Amino acid sequence: MSQLRPGSTAGMIRRTASATMLALAACAAIATGGARAAEPAHGLSMFDDLKYGPEFEHFDYASPDAIKGGEVTLAAIGTFDNLNPFILKGLAAVGLARMYDTLTVNSRDEPFSVYGVLAESIETPDDKRWVTFRLRREARWHDGVALTAEDVVWTFDTIKEKGHPLYKTYYAAVAKAEALDPHTVKFSFSEGNNAELPLIMGQLSILPKHYWEGREFDATTLEPPLGSGAYRIAKVDAGRSITYERVEDYWGEDIPVNVGRDNFGTIRHDYYRDATVALEALKAGDIDFRRENTAKIWATAYDFPAIDEGRVIREQLPDGSLQTMQGFVTNLRLAKFEDPRVRRALNWTFDFEWMNENLFYGSYQRTQSFFQNSDMQATGLPVGRELEILESLRDQVPESVFTEEYTLPTTDGSGRMRANYREALKLFKEAGWTVQDGKLTNVESGEVFTMEMMFASPAFERIGLAWAKTLERVGIDARVRTVDSAQYEKRVEDFDFEVIVGAWRQSESPGNEQVDYWGSQTADLPGSRNLMGIADPAIDAIIELVIVADSREEQVASARALDRVLLHNDYLIPQWFSPDYRLAYANKFARPDTLPDNDLGFEFWWVDPDKVAALDE
Repeated sequence: MSQLRPGSTAGMIRRTASATMLALAACAAIATGGARAAEPAHGLSMFDDLKYGPEFEHFDYASPDAIKGGEVTLAAIGTFDNLNPFILKGLAAVGLARMYDTLTVNSRDEPFSVYGVLAESIETPDDKRWVTFRLRREARWHDGVALTAEDVVWTFDTIKEKGHPLYKTYYAAVAKAEALDPHTVKFSFSEGNNAELPLIMGQLSILPKHYWEGREFDATTLEPPLGSGAYRIAKVDAGRSITYERVEDYWGEDIPVNVGRDNFGTIRHDYYRDATVALEALKAGDIDFRRENTAKIWATAYDFPAIDEGRVIREQLPDGSLQTMQGFVTNLRLAKFEDPRVRRALNWTFDFEWMNENLFYGSYQRTQSFFQNSDMQATGLPVGRELEILESLRDQVPESVFTEEYTLPTTDGSGRMRANYREALKLFKEAGWTVQDGKLTNVESGEVFTMEMMFASPAFERIGLAWAKTLERVGIDARVRTVDSAQYEKRVEDFDFEVIVGAWRQSESPGNEQVDYWGSQTADLPGSRNLMGIADPAIDAIIELVIVADSREEQVASARALDRVLLHNDYLIPQWFSPDYRLAYANKFARPDTLPDNDLGFEFWWVDPDKVAALDE
């Protein structure tokens, strides 16, 4: 389950109901017979296995001794023109999620468990037909007004009606929200036995009804909105910077899930044209923290006086988390990319080994799965429950899922790829494309195969240009185009591209967000994360099994089946991942001894006054 945050489209769904899906879901659903009476709980887990008990004091990866205060400046790329992250219009500023409390928060060291923030307790029956949240009476908006169940209901109704279009699909299975009393809200579902729905409702960011009444919710705004979270907006310089300040009398500071969290006194985001300029800002001391995503820059550009003098720390921390799938995405809405043999042929032209040696300083590993580094990664040939799932869809999935372990084409890194080119040209020919006068040409239509790679970051230009050279060897005229962030976002929202770089961050407990990623319902929905335009009934059916899984074993088997079918359809050319976090930061921070299992956990760091004093000296 990818957590839904303000301004994020990840995880937005529409529940499916085709006959095939219902038949498959019936195989995996729990036969409840009759639901037990719901009981209030401090948290909720996908499979009823909470790590933290009712009396827990803080998460293991949080330090109760963390110091509050200090100033932090971070870099953002591009620009912004909107402070309402819940709508499609405009470019929302970074960091707005800090302003809003949610009903619950995910723990970072469990597959999918949530614990109350605004919610003091949670209730849901065995059949998952509804969930109720009992709100904390001390919850307050920043203007001192009490936060109530009426705010929760108003938020839900408003974002479905006027928010980003994907909210309608994300909450399509929620029949209604109602306030049972001033401090109790109930969400009723149109279907049962979906263990994830009660948990994802807890991720709803709550908005103040009294603030928004009289304001136009679906219009962009640069007026700082009202929130209830640990931070409020202190200063806005439109398109250039935004500063958040910690609320001194924040109502939720002592809640167990918040202990040791949100420690910085002020957080400022300065906007830069690109990552290269942002790095120069780090060298000059204008920003305090940077996570480096480019191997060449990490290897060649982090030798400067501030590091030598100890004012900036350069550090690598191991990252054993489930890795993001990142790759070159082909737009299936275009006829030339519809044939899977064409997509596989493109995969044969990509020389990762040469790039890793010559462009990336050998620092990357090739991504082999949509669930890389987890037990949900499909390996070998399917067996057991995964095989049962795939057998039920045998006539709808590639035959190779049963006979071949998916592997990516490889090279010896020398740049000589004759065998790869032969395989690519063979596949192109089978799909109706041959080289004529040096150009890959469609035999029937006479269309010449051209391809535009569109990027928002100049860092990808050298990668795109390197790939373009190999594509030229099979007769493809590939062009590389870098556009500004606003144009890029708009074109991606409208699916106006041929090839781009896409990335999907998975969680240890995948679920409803998979519909937004790969589901037929979102293939043509503007702003969805289904960048490829996948519309495949078999994939829809497997997604349904992932969503209704009633055990971890069923969830893993379904996820492996999904991974395998996605891979064998060659919807993208997988790229790479780093096994480490590459960090550079001002020597002013302290952090807990234990890091979260699933991410870096920067919001649990703090500014150490003694280190700041040493820097000043």
